[in-house]
Amino acid sequence: MGPITLFRRFALAEVVTWTLLIAGMILKYGFDQPWATSIGGGIHGFVFLCYVVVIVFLAIDQKWKPVHTLAGLVSAVIPYATIPFERWALKQPIVTDPWRLREGGDTPKSPLEKLAAAVIARPLTAAGIALVVVIIVFILLLFVGPPVG
Repeated sequence: MGPITLFRRFALAEVVTWTLLIAGMILKYGFDQPWATSIGGGIHGFVFLCYVVVIVFLAIDQKWKPVHTLAGLVSAVIPYATIPFERWALKQPIVTDPWRLREGGDTPKSPLEKLAAAVIARPLTAAGIALVVVIIVFILLLFVGPPVG
């Protein structure tokens, strides 16, 4: 899977899970259904963490400026902002196919680029490791509990 496809899929997934979270909040606060945010919030939290990993990975591979990386990360926090960010990023273009650090592409220089190149060379192994890391972070966040206001 290339950078554009990965980026588009996770931008869309973030929007879909925002909808689940908002629907859960409507059910919880409008119809006294406290269970609703547990489901939508949990799914959204997991996809949010995955989206953050994708943005950081793209930033390394595609050599984003820090402001572009920050904009990508902020877009995940604002409901539905990942789609406008995705469209903007593809028009710039700061996301292009194929992977820059693929075999036969640019030579990785920094430790982060070397890690990104290893991920690109072994995507299934890397995705499995990333999934385990996201699950561990997600579980730790569940133990911490929801934010209190």
